[in-house]
Amino acid sequence: MAGLLYLGSGIGLGLLRLVAKRGAREAPLRGTDWAWLGGAVVLGGIVAPVLLVNGLAISSAADTSLLLNLEGVATALLAWLAFREHTSPAMIVGTALVVLGAATLSWTGHPSAGELRGPLLIAAACLCWAIDNNLTRNVSGGDPYAIATIKGLVSGVVNMAIGLVLLHDALPAPAVIALSAIVGFFGYGVSLVCFVLALRSAGTARTGAYFSTAPFVGAALSVAFLHSPFDWRLILAGALMALGTYFHVAERHGHAHTHEPLEHDHAHVHDEHHRHDHAPGDPAGEPHAHPHRHTPLTHAHPHFPDAHHRHDHPV
Repeated sequence: MAGLLYLGSGIGLGLLRLVAKRGAREAPLRGTDWAWLGGAVVLGGIVAPVLLVNGLAISSAADTSLLLNLEGVATALLAWLAFREHTSPAMIVGTALVVLGAATLSWTGHPSAGELRGPLLIAAACLCWAIDNNLTRNVSGGDPYAIATIKGLVSGVVNMAIGLVLLHDALPAPAVIALSAIVGFFGYGVSLVCFVLALRSAGTARTGAYFSTAPFVGAALSVAFLHSPFDWRLILAGALMALGTYFHVAERHGHAHTHEPLEHDHAHVHDEHHRHDHAPGDPAGEPHAHPHRHTPLTHAHPHFPDAHHRHDHPV
């Protein structure tokens, strides 16, 4: 199933990119981008699904749904501690509230004891996805359609091979394959494109926290369209997530900072950070992408930890 979802994502986005010329104004992947993307694909697209399904086989659904909330926590902690992304008390409180809301939504009140190996496998899968999220941030300036297409195709082929060759699974009915591809295109492909674009401008911790609201959106849609029960967990989870998101959105981080010389390539418009000359052959119109160099600049304004604001902060 993981292979079918990823293949639906990769094939669908590849066709969209080819026909609609999506990504035409985006920067191509270069140099070390491929190493970062390769790590993200291996950990998030191959290792994590294998760990998850093995953990699911020996764990209850209730335990698993609660443990999957570790991805948001691990993503934020890695962004703050390992990748030195700036945080603040409001960010920490907001992230904690969003994750607590997701945990409330998946709480059944009757968690099983189970053995330790299953939960550890699921926690390891969440750690792989958290590393994947942080590695993907390092290539978020590149073409998001190419990133999502490559991840979908490689992960799809490898997961299909694991299922068909190593586990001797049988292919499902054609209707299931088609529906899986459609779900994969939207749930994995379009979702990842949006995720990469959010990483580009909001940073990893914020994007991970917003992504953690997905269980609430899914539960709300199930109430509206599948007539699922509307109970106290949905109300409490929605309130916690709304409050946590408010802490994120309301935060205003601004101070005097210096941009060091930097040369890179990404889609941009000629704002305060992109006042550079163009060489013959550089694309016209905005937004556009071409290699460009930033000269030193010192100024003050509200900002997020995007590609131009990954500077150190005084303690």
